[in-house]
Amino acid sequence: MGDGGKDMDSVRLDKWLWAARFFKTRSLATEAVAGGKVEVNGDRAKPAKAVKPGDEIRLRLGPYEHILMVRELGERRGSATVAATLYEETAASRAERERLAAQLKMAPAAFVYEEGGRPTKKDRRDLADFIDRKRR
Repeated sequence: MGDGGKDMDSVRLDKWLWAARFFKTRSLATEAVAGGKVEVNGDRAKPAKAVKPGDEIRLRLGPYEHILMVRELGERRGSATVAATLYEETAASRAERERLAAQLKMAPAAFVYEEGGRPTKKDRRDLADFIDRKRR
């Protein structure tokens, strides 16, 4: 026990996703895997699924889907440059994400209704100033 993780041949899926910086916490990674957002080699996986170099991971984050090939294993979360060495995204996946990002950027913004309850003090003062200017 406690070999420092030097000669590990597999690592838990949720740990790997966290170490590769796809999720901010390991519990978020576990929730995503349990929620069916992650597939390993075409099969739905559980958080404790062992991943090895060469495995294909399909990960859905929001509207985007990443198709990754596991290059290295990692149990510890390091810098982003180290995390980027743990996987390789397929060219088709990258192109599809960029196309979707451009499409979403061009789409009109969703209507946001921000009025919530009674006017603020500033709103009331602005309204009073407006009414006073109209009376003059």
